[in-house]
Amino acid sequence: MNVYWGVADDAEGDDAWADDELPDGGRWRRAPGLFVLGAIGGPAADAIHALQRRVDAKLAAAHRPHLTLVGSSGVGPIAPDIPLDRVRAVLTTIASSTTPIPLRFGAPTRFMQSEIVSLPLDPHGPLRGLHDRLASSGLTFGPVRFTFTPHVTLSFYPTLTRARAQSLLAVRITEPAVLSHLIVSATDDPHPPRVLATIPLGGAPGASPPSSAGWDR
Repeated sequence: MNVYWGVADDAEGDDAWADDELPDGGRWRRAPGLFVLGAIGGPAADAIHALQRRVDAKLAAAHRPHLTLVGSSGVGPIAPDIPLDRVRAVLTTIASSTTPIPLRFGAPTRFMQSEIVSLPLDPHGPLRGLHDRLASSGLTFGPVRFTFTPHVTLSFYPTLTRARAQSLLAVRITEPAVLSHLIVSATDDPHPPRVLATIPLGGAPGASPPSSAGWDR
């Protein structure tokens, strides 16, 4: 079996994760290293999290709603041997000169005939600018299979029935949303991810992400 590093957390051989397979028989697995997440704030975050809890409790328990800026598409995870102080300094410099980014979600999509359903975001504009600044920051990143494709995952682990898939794909998230904080998350599967730092964008209040419960896992 092929193991593709970059998007999902998977402990190979664990039957509970058997849904993480691609059409070619490969299996997703997160690469070790540091991921940079964008915390989703605003009323949309609560709506998304309520939906995640209803359709995929395992996903909802792992993190609050977020998009991945570094680690799964565009560039792979930050190399785990880079000192956290350097990572924090680089990200703080970028974040301090980036204002909070309003977000608008598209209609849900299903990934490559898999069980994954997500809310797409515009891969251009401010999100692309932030991703590109992170990617060209001088930090070392691992390889990745996909171009930058920002999204917020709604369902990852369960097998979708036809009715459940149709219900998810019919969802529309119209509430306001904003990216206001960067989250540095360490991955070392099969262990749970660990949040190492939260960094506000310029003009964002406080040093904690919106609704900080759930970011300490």
